Amino acid sequence: MSAGVDLSQFFDTFFDEAEELLADMERQLIELNPQDPAMDQLNAIFRAAHSIKGGASTFGCFQALAQTTHLLENVLDLIRKEEMRLNENMVDLFLETKDVLTDQVIAYRNTQEPDAEVYERICAQLQALALADGESGPQPGVAPEANGRTGREPEAGAPRQQPLQPVGAKADGVPTAGRALPLCVRISSINTADADALVAEMALLGTILHRESSAGALTLWLETSASPDDVSAVCCFVINADQIQTGYEAVPEDSAPQQVGGQTLDADVREDSPDGTGSAARNNASGGTVRKAAEQPYAGTASGGTLRVGVEKVDQIINLVGELVITQSMLVQTSSALDPVEHDRLLNGIEQLERNARDLQEAVMSIRMVPMDYVFSRFPRVVREAASRLGKRIRLTTKGQATELDKSLIERIIDPLTHLVRNSIDHGIEPPERRSALGKDPEGNLLLAAQHHGGQIIIEVSDDGGGLDRERILRKAQSQGMAVSETMSDEDVWQLIFAPGFSTAEQVTDISGRGVGMDVVRRNIQAMGGHIQLASRPGLGTTTRIILPLTLAILDGMSVGVGAETFILPLSHVTESMQPSADQVHRLSDAEQMLFVRGEYLPLVPLHDVFSVENAERDITRSIAVIVQAEDTRFALQVDHLIGQHQVVVKNLEANYRKIPGVSAATILGDGSVALIVDVFALMRFTRDKSAH
Repeated sequence: MSAGVDLSQFFDTFFDEAEELLADMERQLIELNPQDPAMDQLNAIFRAAHSIKGGASTFGCFQALAQTTHLLENVLDLIRKEEMRLNENMVDLFLETKDVLTDQVIAYRNTQEPDAEVYERICAQLQALALADGESGPQPGVAPEANGRTGREPEAGAPRQQPLQPVGAKADGVPTAGRALPLCVRISSINTADADALVAEMALLGTILHRESSAGALTLWLETSASPDDVSAVCCFVINADQIQTGYEAVPEDSAPQQVGGQTLDADVREDSPDGTGSAARNNASGGTVRKAAEQPYAGTASGGTLRVGVEKVDQIINLVGELVITQSMLVQTSSALDPVEHDRLLNGIEQLERNARDLQEAVMSIRMVPMDYVFSRFPRVVREAASRLGKRIRLTTKGQATELDKSLIERIIDPLTHLVRNSIDHGIEPPERRSALGKDPEGNLLLAAQHHGGQIIIEVSDDGGGLDRERILRKAQSQGMAVSETMSDEDVWQLIFAPGFSTAEQVTDISGRGVGMDVVRRNIQAMGGHIQLASRPGLGTTTRIILPLTLAILDGMSVGVGAETFILPLSHVTESMQPSADQVHRLSDAEQMLFVRGEYLPLVPLHDVFSVENAERDITRSIAVIVQAEDTRFALQVDHLIGQHQVVVKNLEANYRKIPGVSAATILGDGSVALIVDVFALMRFTRDKSAH
């Protein structure tokens, strides 16, 4: 490693990029057809492995990661060149290798060494695959080697496959691709910095046999298994395509290669890059982060359009903008008493500040928005493995991957979605033979979709399986002592599955039904300020809809007054407000009243009773009823008066004070006072509990 540059400053960026490449590798492997693999997919998987290997080798301290990706890269290269036949078992091994690589990245990120036993096992499997052609036994044209292993006998005139070498090792002077001549890469109109960067990248693709440099030109003779197109693609991340020419040519006779830094380099390369990595390190240092030009321009480079920033820094900016919005609200409230003629310029300035603060707030919040593809991309693997284990055939379709959601929510939605997907696979979609008997396609369909709707995001999990069994759910509910009847609507019956501990599974499987029920899923969704809906048709399938706010940092709210207190109602739950008349109020008991609104009886919940507010208006006819909806339940909240609608900055009350029943968070108003944000779902449960008693 270059003595002048501390490459450890680039570790985190490398780990982030490695995780992204591994995620893409998994996606490509899932989509790969073993019987007819697409070359562009094979190339993408190969490039991901090569890029990770190159980065790990450059740093020099991630040996397990470098060696594992090196072995994977070699096997993939044999498949790309059609020297090895791909099959389903090999794809499974590659997916397992991806999992091992992910664990290695996590270990190195935490300054730990990866599991040596797992590393040795996966490397041995990859080595054996390359030597045995990936099959369970000898195939036509395959002969056992003298050491007892099975190797492929090359066709007449073809080179014998070389054993896999450690990272950086030279294959005994024999070009890896088996050609008599090395690849010559001629580059024109190139500056010194780009030339140094390309030399470092070429060294990762193979062995540089010779280099010639002149004013604005660079020529390399490269011993490599990469194709000319792959080499050109690597170069194109640094220079333009019209600057590159490739072809197979003999190395000039007067060249004198020397072994340096695990690569064979000539004298002038050695001067530019004493350890084989110096030029890359210098290039990375100027870019502010690790850049692996072999695969993609990494975030943070001067030429790139992105900048990688820690989440904690973004959260700090969001908090500061929130404080700015609160201060701006205080100024607006204070200035409202000023004479608009006398203080015209001041009021105009405050109005402009208000617009700028809102624009700034929205711009900062957009930084924390992440596309749903971050979540959806992990499910092809889940579906593939779960369906294989159950002997089912399932096609997964995703829509709305570009739909964005706040990062804090997107990470919390993964577990509920995983539970719903596994439920569909295990209990929803039928086995192929049953589907065929029902006249269905033997291959089931599972849909994951996301879309924006107003200020919310709707996520759907939909399958074309057998649907929910109404009678079975009712029997199970009766056996658990739940109050049910045969006349219940389908929607009410579906709601029964959200009861704690409710499950109609006849046996526990390792796919679903492991004691984590739909009640946990609903609680998790409600904790994010969202709700869940179910729809099902017998024999046609089930659709689960999750409705979430786009972010929990900012809330569109309606402020209401109760006594001397101010409360905030989430505007997304408010449907209307009205001043009731006496004939609309119906008392069921001393503690329970109903409000009759357009043919519907709604439970009436006085907020002054819920939060023990003194000096509040008790007469409903002199109060305001705010109709709210939580999931499929509508009820009315009795408040003294409406104050207004505005955006509020959400503050975590539990972290700053303590948890208060019926309250989800708090905010600071323009006058500096604290207002509580009402937890509509808690009030919904409150109304249900009162009705049950």
